Amino acid sequence: MDISTLKSCRLFLLDMDGTIYLGDRPLPGAVDFVEYLRSSGRRYIYLTNNSSRSAPDYVVRLQSMGFPCRLEDVFTSGMATALYLREQYPGAGIYPVGTRAFCRELESYGLKLTDSAPEVVCVGFDRELTYEKLEKAVRFLRKGASFIAANPDLVCPMPDDEVLPDCGSICALLAAATGREPLYIGKPHSRMVDIISKQTGVPNNLIAMVGDRLYTDMAVAKNAGAVSVCLLSGETTREMLDASPVKPDYVFLNAAELHAALI
Repeated sequence: MDISTLKSCRLFLLDMDGTIYLGDRPLPGAVDFVEYLRSSGRRYIYLTNNSSRSAPDYVVRLQSMGFPCRLEDVFTSGMATALYLREQYPGAGIYPVGTRAFCRELESYGLKLTDSAPEVVCVGFDRELTYEKLEKAVRFLRKGASFIAANPDLVCPMPDDEVLPDCGSICALLAAATGREPLYIGKPHSRMVDIISKQTGVPNNLIAMVGDRLYTDMAVAKNAGAVSVCLLSGETTREMLDASPVKPDYVFLNAAELHAALI
């Protein structure tokens, strides 16, 4: 395998769930891999579609598992969604279907959250979901509110081959009830990579996207012109990889194997 392109990358975007940890457990070799990136002078940013936590929450979570992490090392689909809403819907009332952390993230960008005639329904990965939230979201969408969602992930991988229903599954329910389809902000849209490239000054072709999902992580790399690195430690299996039209530039079993290849 020719890994010269991978070795030339100056910035590594690291998906989290299924890539460097599962549940509350770091995956084999993941901490050592991130430490290697740091010691070798490469930049890394934890890039996640999981909007159930805010950026400060992720800093605490990652540090508790032993990963080196500062606030500027984290970029979430919740942050990207907040930036999009602030730009496209200035001053609009927004009804959130998300966790309290997701709501705090939106409010930190100056967005106005309301359950009274909102112009936008904004959905995240809501692990605090209630039927009341769904009922209100359906009502507002049927009355014409815009439908914005943080990410299309159907499930969030967990230990022991378990999964949790993610934002995409919640949106599928709302779409079935309203006939409306959401605009997804997070991966696979290139927006998150483009924002990071602008902020860091690293061109997209020198950015490596490391993740475990073909339809988000690998697709966003392709859409953004970045290098795609698929780890088979989360959702994607060899069978899924063989059947997929999305072919990553590199495939490794896990972060430990990727680390070994780089050194």
